[in-house]
Amino acid sequence: MTIVDAARRDAIADYRILDELQGGELEGLVRLAASICATPTAVINIIDERFQYQVATYGFDGAICAREDSMCAVVFGDGELVAVRDARLDPRFSANPFVTGELGAVRYYVSTPLRMPDGIIIGTLCVFAEDPGELEAAQADALGLLAGQVVDVLELRRVARELERSNEQLAEFAGRVSHDLRNQLAALSGFIELAVESPELAAATDAAEMLSRARSAAGRMSNLLGDLLEYARIGGAQARRSEVDLARVVADVLDDLDREVADVGAEVVVDVDMRVFGDATLLGELLQNLVANALKFSAAAKPVPRIEIRAREVDGAVRFTVDDNGPGVPEVDRERVFGLMERATSSAPGLGIGLSTCRRIVQAHGGRIGIDDSPLGGASVWVVLPGDAAAGPVGEPGRRAG
Repeated sequence: MTIVDAARRDAIADYRILDELQGGELEGLVRLAASICATPTAVINIIDERFQYQVATYGFDGAICAREDSMCAVVFGDGELVAVRDARLDPRFSANPFVTGELGAVRYYVSTPLRMPDGIIIGTLCVFAEDPGELEAAQADALGLLAGQVVDVLELRRVARELERSNEQLAEFAGRVSHDLRNQLAALSGFIELAVESPELAAATDAAEMLSRARSAAGRMSNLLGDLLEYARIGGAQARRSEVDLARVVADVLDDLDREVADVGAEVVVDVDMRVFGDATLLGELLQNLVANALKFSAAAKPVPRIEIRAREVDGAVRFTVDDNGPGVPEVDRERVFGLMERATSSAPGLGIGLSTCRRIVQAHGGRIGIDDSPLGGASVWVVLPGDAAAGPVGEPGRRAG
């Protein structure tokens, strides 16, 4: 296969021309082409490295033929309109099965290329007849315009599919946002509730501390929402990079989850004396989901729930883990649970959005995420960020400027 053929094949796949019923506007355009050129038949041919596909026809039923049998395949690569009065007299076509009677008896033949916006020619708009004929200049101009209309229709269909995918992603994003803000809102509501109901409300110091923590949680929630909306706006293609103190991020996460940690009586060990290059808000959201998951699944562990959050540099990359002593995740389920709306078990609380969000955040950083058995007896969720994320331990100068 040549480079041109490979590019053409990829373009045809991108436009999904062969995967969908064409009809509609394309059928109308081939009918109009036949009318303008006064021929009984017209066709839109899509040509790849092996076949010619008649995706829209007028005057006959469409079919597929081998590329070597195609008349259009002989000339479409030249990128010019071709008009032949009598194909029997043209050496390019005289032995073609569509001319000799084996597959057809074409005499009058006209084709114009379908050139996509990137310059790749994927086929032709073609009219033909079994009697010799002549193409007038006005007909040639009109046929060229109709070929442009065919390309416009294919482009519009492609854009419509992309918009549909974008709408689906937007709906998914909305679900993630509502899930991801839940922990922040719970922290905010909890602190305010304590401040209002505490018998020590009159003690200015206690009340001020509680409300200060509530204000901090609300501020982080506001930043999270703003940054996630920005993340969605750019399609999640990449994370913004700056130097991030991972210990500070973990401290904020544990501050938000302080009530949940206290409720289950968990022991939390933190060893993340590292700085990384990444998006602080997204990394915070990642760790919040992982730690919240660990708390949820280790809540019933004996003698006490235990969570360990560790980070280290491995071969220039940054690897951090969140381990727990819960029931763990069976190996057969370790890929599935990263899917949207998937949960480890049907009895697990939540909507199954958290780990899907985690994977998207890690991918936005160019990294990888997975689950192993933990030395604690439960699950060990690991994240590896690529080498350019490493900034070294706190106290050392960063290796790059972000």
